[in-house]
Amino acid sequence: MAVIYHDYSRDRIGWFFGLSGRQLATIAAASLPVFWSIQQGQWRTALALLVLWVLVLVVTVTPIRGRSATGWLLATLAHTIGGLTGWTRFAARAATGRAGDLKVPDLPGILQGIQIHDGPPTGPAQERVAIIQDHAARTWAVTAAIVHPGIGLTETTDRARQGAGLAELLDLASRTELVDEILFTLRTVPEDGAERDLWTARHRHPHHSNPGPALARRVNDDLQAGLTRASVRTEAFITLVAPEARISRDARESGGGIDGRARVLHGLMAEVEAHLRGAMAMTAVHWLTSPELALACRTGFAPGDRAGVIEALAARDTDPGVNAEVPWALAGPSGADPVLRHYSHDAWNSVSATLKLPARGAAMGALAPVLTPTEPGERRSLLVAYPILRQSSADRRSATSEWAADLGDELRAKAKVKQRAKARAEADRTRGMDAKLARGHAMTRPYAVATVTVPKTCRVAEYGRRLDASIRRAGYAPLRLDLAHDVGFAASCVPLGVSLTRKGDA
Repeated sequence: MAVIYHDYSRDRIGWFFGLSGRQLATIAAASLPVFWSIQQGQWRTALALLVLWVLVLVVTVTPIRGRSATGWLLATLAHTIGGLTGWTRFAARAATGRAGDLKVPDLPGILQGIQIHDGPPTGPAQERVAIIQDHAARTWAVTAAIVHPGIGLTETTDRARQGAGLAELLDLASRTELVDEILFTLRTVPEDGAERDLWTARHRHPHHSNPGPALARRVNDDLQAGLTRASVRTEAFITLVAPEARISRDARESGGGIDGRARVLHGLMAEVEAHLRGAMAMTAVHWLTSPELALACRTGFAPGDRAGVIEALAARDTDPGVNAEVPWALAGPSGADPVLRHYSHDAWNSVSATLKLPARGAAMGALAPVLTPTEPGERRSLLVAYPILRQSSADRRSATSEWAADLGDELRAKAKVKQRAKARAEADRTRGMDAKLARGHAMTRPYAVATVTVPKTCRVAEYGRRLDASIRRAGYAPLRLDLAHDVGFAASCVPLGVSLTRKGDA
């Protein structure tokens, strides 16, 4: 029996027949010239202005593929201007022979403001965890590689307990008043067979003239080739994001500077890791160092490069002079270009789509089809983000939504308009949010982004349709991130703390 979660509501409820205050103000302002013309007796002008008002009404109220017509117009103009001027095209400095300091990240688009710092040595191995600073968003983040056994064969009680563990994790992050977003990134990567090839090369006996071992060798090679082509690996990451506005005061008390911020983040890492290993049943949590994070970033842009790095790591065991690390100057793509319907990077193309929560509820484990590739060589990635509102902001938003729901009910009653079951259920959930906040729960605005990545030799449009079909099969509604596939790719494939909701300082 599946565990269904359906206790969520719309982010904002329109208080005037579903319209927000901004929409109502725009429509009301656009209607003033119509009434002025009627007052002056200019009926032809009033009729023309009425047609214009209807056009403004349609543009303001009717969403087109999740965005308003104004939003589409502005995004299209920005994309066209950026394409004509060459601002959106990216060419790595190393690809043009201008590479300088190899420790400085050279990343495209929204990732250009990223800087990586080495934290203080911690743990028995004295490892330096990578501290991610985003100058554009003014945030600090850390990323860990996590391993979870999955919930496919778990009992209903275990699923419910792990789901409650996720809610407790969000409540914990809210109580710290430092973490404002938790990001889970999952990637199902085509198996390259690098580890298997190394193991075979080390353990295979020399070839003899005996036909028995030769036949076994051939059968084993055929099985390895077939299984490698049909297999995938799963990579999972968790990223904690703390804005500068929240962490600065505690950082000054811890010594200030980057070291002070690193100490604060290490305290958060310890709390979160204990909860991940306990209530959420993670079997491994490893906070990434700078070289490990650079490898995760590089394989995010180019999934096929992992095999070469694995071979270099194996060669370094016998030859210490082999450089197996990926420098940050080479961690990004050699070239990237955001196209209207997909994102082009190196020898790969990617298509991203957001997932809309179903009205009937979301079942734990239902996202499995989204992460399941349909063809060999295809990579699927998924970001599940939990932006956490401050308690004061949550209380204010809950009060505003409850007031809007009450006012909407009163207006419908006065106008004798029957309230639909869906609107009534949303209003009931909104009124129940205040009681949950009073019990100490956190308010979050979760969203998910799925991305499919294929080589440029494949038709990316076909794989984009398959991704949409997988999302619908999982019970969700897909919404393509046209004109913004580069941002969707950076958020769902590269675990560097990129968010789709952060507009600035929190």
